[in-house]
Amino acid sequence: MDLREQARTAGPGLAHTVAGGVATVVISNPAKRNAMTADMWRALPGLLEALAADPDVRVLVLTGAGDTFCAGADITSLQDSPAGPQALAVEAEEALAAFPKPALAMVRGYCVGGGSQLAAACDLRFADEGASFGITPAKLGIVYPSSSTRRLVRLVGPATAKFLLFSGELIGAERALRTGLVDEVLPAGGLEERVGEFARVLVSRSQLTQAAAKEFADGRTDRDAYWSAEARGSGDTAEGVAAFVGRRAPRFTYAVSARPLTVRPRTDGSGSGSGSGSAG
Repeated sequence: MDLREQARTAGPGLAHTVAGGVATVVISNPAKRNAMTADMWRALPGLLEALAADPDVRVLVLTGAGDTFCAGADITSLQDSPAGPQALAVEAEEALAAFPKPALAMVRGYCVGGGSQLAAACDLRFADEGASFGITPAKLGIVYPSSSTRRLVRLVGPATAKFLLFSGELIGAERALRTGLVDEVLPAGGLEERVGEFARVLVSRSQLTQAAAKEFADGRTDRDAYWSAEARGSGDTAEGVAAFVGRRAPRFTYAVSARPLTVRPRTDGSGSGSGSGSAG
């Protein structure tokens, strides 16, 4: 039984394992379609920080137990006051976005509300052809956070973001692919193999290149000199060239230095905000 199936039989929580350079984090709350409880939101940043500091981790895969990714926030946690759970959701989302190594979302079934927040905070999203996506605060009268809204707009554009946020309607995997919410859609039974294959490719590549590219692609503009210095001292460039000339696989040795997960500054004003958090 794999970790995802083991988590399906457990209570609410986050399970994880590390193998072959890949950390797999499984969202598990099977009684509620893997909805995130306050304790689960609270636990995610610390888990991500530990995985970021682990030299054996080169890639992160986030998925859900069983046949569902995540149905959002556990609505019962919002009954008294949504402010606390929503703030926890934003903190968890931003910690995931700040994870310094490649992060992949592997989506089956429902990816709704806070689940879509988490998927959007990953670098890439792979979905089963039967997956459904939705952002549902309009069904609950909740204000979606500004930081999450801007992240969504960067992925799908303002028109699709407004469609999702205004209506709360679900869209299928193919439409999610067309709009940019998803990067690849796989036929039934092919998702795990494809994500595993792609994760192994990322493990074999230069962590120096990946870490710098992630920061630059996410809008950071104040680290050019830092990454130039890291490249000069890393040995990865020399190794990559030597491997190419020698027709062999490179053995890259650069490792991202462990540091607390903090929200990186952006120049477009779309870093973390203090607004509301996950819905549904």
